[in-house]
Amino acid sequence: MKNLALAVAAAAALSIPVLAEAPRVALKLVAEGLTQPVSYAPLPDGLALVVEQTGQIRLIDEHGKLADAPVAVLTNRLSALNHGAFDERGLLCVAPHPGFASNRRLFATYTAPRRASAPADFDCTLRLVEFVVPVGGPMQVDLASERVLLEVDKPFANHNGGRLAFGPDGLLYMSVGDGGAANDRGKRPETGNGQDLSTHLGKVLRLDVSAPGKYRIPRDNPFADGKVARPEIWAYGLRNVWALTFDKRGQRELFAADVGQNLFEEVDIITKGANYGWSLREGFQGFDAKAPNTPPADAPRTGTRGEPLVDPVFEYKHTGGKKDPEAVGISITGGFVYRGKALPQLEGRYVFGDWSRNWALPQGTLLAATRPADGKGRWTFEPLTVTAPSPLGAYITAFGQDERGELYVLTNGANSLVAGKGKVWKIVPAE
Repeated sequence: MKNLALAVAAAAALSIPVLAEAPRVALKLVAEGLTQPVSYAPLPDGLALVVEQTGQIRLIDEHGKLADAPVAVLTNRLSALNHGAFDERGLLCVAPHPGFASNRRLFATYTAPRRASAPADFDCTLRLVEFVVPVGGPMQVDLASERVLLEVDKPFANHNGGRLAFGPDGLLYMSVGDGGAANDRGKRPETGNGQDLSTHLGKVLRLDVSAPGKYRIPRDNPFADGKVARPEIWAYGLRNVWALTFDKRGQRELFAADVGQNLFEEVDIITKGANYGWSLREGFQGFDAKAPNTPPADAPRTGTRGEPLVDPVFEYKHTGGKKDPEAVGISITGGFVYRGKALPQLEGRYVFGDWSRNWALPQGTLLAATRPADGKGRWTFEPLTVTAPSPLGAYITAFGQDERGELYVLTNGANSLVAGKGKVWKIVPAE
């Protein structure tokens, strides 16, 4: 009963109904002293890579200790960052190739200075690149081995996406934000970039990177012939996916946490050729760029080509300017379906978080979503009861999953690129 009381208290603070006893977990500190950690990627033999947004890739060794020296420093390749302030640009994600143990190939995304071919008023260029990690000696990325695979020009500094995930098909999936600013007003103002199939902005891409230093278009991509859309596009109608993760078991579904604008945050299960609605919709609701705080009475059900819009699996209210008491937080930080052994109460649940309930205060929240018993309809979700540290007192910036299916939480003690306030935690059973 004490556990349930704790769960009810936590849920009451977020105005979320508790459908069952909320799982109790604790966080075990793995690494600290980082600058805005935004990506965690497991390697063979118990190693892991952690990305600092300011350009460093750090190594966690087989003993769970953070190595002193970075395995790569890419700061001189990044677009200008607002150090000491909030910024969404920088080094965003790393993904080792599924055959990393033998081929030593490592993929990364970052925002580079605006390339010469981009419009003069654009802010930066999002890059997908490939590196090689030489065999022998200390773990170190060969920076001279960099090959630029894809570049996407961005009109604004925010909404970069850049999340990477290798699927069970061996192909590389990549999220690209809608270009930034607000309301997704792109080359076609009536629909925005999310609905514009002539741009990579606001999409999930799918690439065959089996050949080193380049990519091919998979033959079964929905627009592979390039006649009506960019052939790299796998799904579209997305705003700013900040987590792109495959379930390690089950149906091996691809989950995307899509950061909302003023009112709703959402999680989608990404499927071939699907349109998730942005900016015709935000979550399950309609969206009107002229009145972004007031959803239209009737939410559109079809896209501009007459195709059906695909619903999220769940949404929750954003705090927004009105401070809605039912709101969960400011910005969704996507996670993973739990497939480890240490926390059986989380088996099959999508564990995620929200960056914070308050822009100025570090009030990140851990949550878990549950699929309906019949597999249909909206998922339910609830906050996890975190017994230690309590309160967490941090912004939740990303999640990670190791080869055994156990989960990690990346946090920052500030809402800015301030050195030394970032930490990596492992989710463990509460004592």
